[in-house]
Amino acid sequence: MREVTNDSLSPPRAMTLQHAGGRPGPAAAGPALCDAPHNPPLMPYFIENFTLIRLCLQSLRVISYLYQNANSYLPRVRANLNFSKRPLVKLKAAVSNVFSFRTRTVYCDVKSLLVKTLVQLFVVAKWVVLVSVGRVRWCGRRGSGSRRARALLLLWLSGFSRYSEGRRDNDLHIGGIFPMEGEGGWQGGQACKPAAELALADVNARSDLLSGFKLLLHSNDSKCEPGLGASVMYNLLYNPPQKLLLLAGCSTVCTTVAEAAKMWNLMVLCYGASSPALSDRARFPTLFRTHPSATVHNPTRIKLMQKFGWSRIAILQQAEEVFISTVEDLEAHCKKVSIEIVTRQSFLSDPADAVRNLRRQDARVIVGLFYVVAARRVLCEVYKHRLYGKSYVWFFIGWYEDNWFETNLEREGIECTVEQMREAAEGHLTTEALMWNQNANQTTISGMTSEDFRSRLNEALREAGYDIDGERFPEGYQEAPLAYDAVWAVALAFNKTMEKLEKNGLSLKNFTYTNKKIADDIYEAINSTSFLGVSGLVAFSSQGDRIALTQIEQLTDNHYVKLGYYDTQADNLTWLDRERWVGGKVPPDRTVVVNELRTVSLPLFACMTALCIAGILAAIGLIVFNIMHRHRRVIQWSHPACNTVMLCGCCICLSAAVALGVDGRWVQPQHFSGLCAARAWLLATGFSMAYGALFTKVWRVHRHTTKPKVETKKRMHGWKLYTMVGGLLVVDAALLTAWQLRDPLQRRVEIFPLEAPRHHDDDVHIRPELEHCESEHNTVWLGVMYGYKGLVLVFGLFLAYETRSVKVRQINDSRYVGMSIYNVVVLCLITGPVTLVIASQQDAAFAFVSLAIVFCCFLSMALIFIPKVIEVIRHPTERAESGRGSGSGSAPADEERYRELVKENEELQKLIAQKEERIRVLKQKLAEREAAAADGVTQGTGGGGVGGGGGVLADLATATSDYGTSTNYTRSSRACSG
Repeated sequence: MREVTNDSLSPPRAMTLQHAGGRPGPAAAGPALCDAPHNPPLMPYFIENFTLIRLCLQSLRVISYLYQNANSYLPRVRANLNFSKRPLVKLKAAVSNVFSFRTRTVYCDVKSLLVKTLVQLFVVAKWVVLVSVGRVRWCGRRGSGSRRARALLLLWLSGFSRYSEGRRDNDLHIGGIFPMEGEGGWQGGQACKPAAELALADVNARSDLLSGFKLLLHSNDSKCEPGLGASVMYNLLYNPPQKLLLLAGCSTVCTTVAEAAKMWNLMVLCYGASSPALSDRARFPTLFRTHPSATVHNPTRIKLMQKFGWSRIAILQQAEEVFISTVEDLEAHCKKVSIEIVTRQSFLSDPADAVRNLRRQDARVIVGLFYVVAARRVLCEVYKHRLYGKSYVWFFIGWYEDNWFETNLEREGIECTVEQMREAAEGHLTTEALMWNQNANQTTISGMTSEDFRSRLNEALREAGYDIDGERFPEGYQEAPLAYDAVWAVALAFNKTMEKLEKNGLSLKNFTYTNKKIADDIYEAINSTSFLGVSGLVAFSSQGDRIALTQIEQLTDNHYVKLGYYDTQADNLTWLDRERWVGGKVPPDRTVVVNELRTVSLPLFACMTALCIAGILAAIGLIVFNIMHRHRRVIQWSHPACNTVMLCGCCICLSAAVALGVDGRWVQPQHFSGLCAARAWLLATGFSMAYGALFTKVWRVHRHTTKPKVETKKRMHGWKLYTMVGGLLVVDAALLTAWQLRDPLQRRVEIFPLEAPRHHDDDVHIRPELEHCESEHNTVWLGVMYGYKGLVLVFGLFLAYETRSVKVRQINDSRYVGMSIYNVVVLCLITGPVTLVIASQQDAAFAFVSLAIVFCCFLSMALIFIPKVIEVIRHPTERAESGRGSGSGSAPADEERYRELVKENEELQKLIAQKEERIRVLKQKLAEREAAAADGVTQGTGGGGVGGGGGVLADLATATSDYGTSTNYTRSSRACSG
């Protein structure tokens, strides 16, 4: 893991001549006026290298030569020096550098600076005096030799001495641009510069490399700012000595430097730049880098997404070129494998709004591309918005330091605590190119293993004041091997170039910024360089990019655990199966939306179905009862045919109520349209049959009240009743057929807003769905059907109201029929509109409609048939009436009178039977007496016989008289009842 940042612009410092391996030059042998720090600051060239003592020692070897040739050199020196401007330049540079030094070295720097500035001013003043006196006078005076020698010495001190180091024939100079002290961006120079110094020491210690030459590094701080980096580059180029190559770090600085360096035929080797834009060979023809391109991470990220089944991601990026080009490459890779990028958020400095938008977009797998300072701000916002845990996966850049989320929180104004940052960071994934040789025991080109290098680097950083033992690593610690190997790549390339140039009698010292031939040789040497370094195998692609494997890590328990490696070229993923997810399972790439079909509550459906079945069974029982007692007066005078039709209609309506509760739980979607048609047909035909029978009865009653008496006495034929109900059914069939053919009912799904999960599972949300039976022009068809049924209902209500007090002998239940019509009309007028309003509430709609149907059917059956059933139960022995169908009326009083007359008639019939029996006995006695009388006449006995016969005749006359009376009364009773 590594570090990265961004910073404000400040004036560039003058170059520093850094000797190989960081060893002090001869100047260090002077008096130790101040204790030098472990990591000395960058010093101006003339301050560090030209103390008075060193200048004097270096000038002794040329004093005599200058003294002998003073007359020839003096005019040339005077012409080459601009005395009027140089003191101002020195003072300006001095002031600028004093304010840029670190406070711990200000004393030593200022003291040295003041001494050198005074020397320069003295030389200029002395030279002006000498020139004003004149060359002839100056040369002709006595003692002029000594004065001339002193003048030449001072002139050499001020002018020539600054070139002494650059003119050593055994030094090869390269420039270094290290991001050190910025407040943002990547300040990786803090660890990369010490690593480069170690490499310089190791390279210069090798006798088989750069034979007879030393490699020197001149460096300065760019603070990871492109403008300041360009200024540093110009200072390196325009101040001697000549540079053969530039080392640079930070993508933004490398972009600027590499794009400009081609104008000076300079190779640029970047040790810390991952921007994919740098792979453009047309734009950066002289660029190489030991740091792999950021695009090497994208195939690895795609491979991980495919491994864990993530097909929906989000991207959060900092608005920097390196991340913009990386995101563009990632989008191209995602498009190839059909991975959806749900949102791409970017920010400059404050990521709060961008993170908030990620939550709004329900982003679960998020790729973060930003420098480490911005990464800390992002992680704090992630904690605030709860975008971490078992439902989220974050991909961070792998070159942050291992403890990047715990450091510099107070200094950067992060509002989260260390514990909160640890909680938010737990479980995130990182991808990074391998920057350390994974074989710790493998000896590299420097003779060290990667662990040996780590130990040396740690020791150098400890001396520089870093708490390495407390794992407080400086930025760029992970890239330090890349900087080390970059210096080795330069040394090997220079060595190869020198061998090639020696064949042509040339040397690297012949290189100039206009010498394209030597520049091409250096390019070919670097391009063909390949060696085993502390960062692994160092080789460059045709784009100048480093070829490297990618390492995948996961933060587990505050430590990074290696999960595997990915070889992009071979498309080979080596997985170690060490991943550990919060919650114990792989987080989903989105909120899992479960489409849940809203169905009628099973207990409600069961209850209503039971009621409907009970109603159907009751209707069937009443039909049987109606048929069995169809010749009884109470049944016959209520139009049993209409009653049977009504009961059949109730059965159909109750079946329709059950069908309304049948939904997607029981029926497959492909069969749902058939269910819709069945509902419509059952409800329409059942209503027409049940209500049509009631309507027919009330219509018959109304006709009795408006027709003449003669017509009312006519018997109503059954086919006429069936005709009226049949007419209603024909209209229903025509409408439903047209509806079914032109615009059939289909399954339409109503989708509701997402609902929270029932078991508090953040990964799952419920999307309710409700099935409806609808057609394209559903409103039109419902309007036609409701209009037709509504007219029938209103007309039936009107007829029932008109005949509310009418009693008709031929229809003995007209009042109960009217009450049934009232109930049906009221319930239908309420149910129709209400069901349209509550259609989205399946339980309420089903309960309301089914209860209305059940209530109408049960109430109608009860009003029509309960009185008849009671009557039959009370008088089970009533004989069947003749088919004439006459009666005494339909009112209850008439029925009671009829029953009284029947009872009285039965009593009279019993009395008549008794009288007839008595008459028969008397007639028998009379016959016996007559026979006895006939015998008496024959015998001559006549008086007593007549008397007895007279008594019998008297009894017979009395019995006959009683019989006639009883017979007449019975007939009159029958006539009345008839």
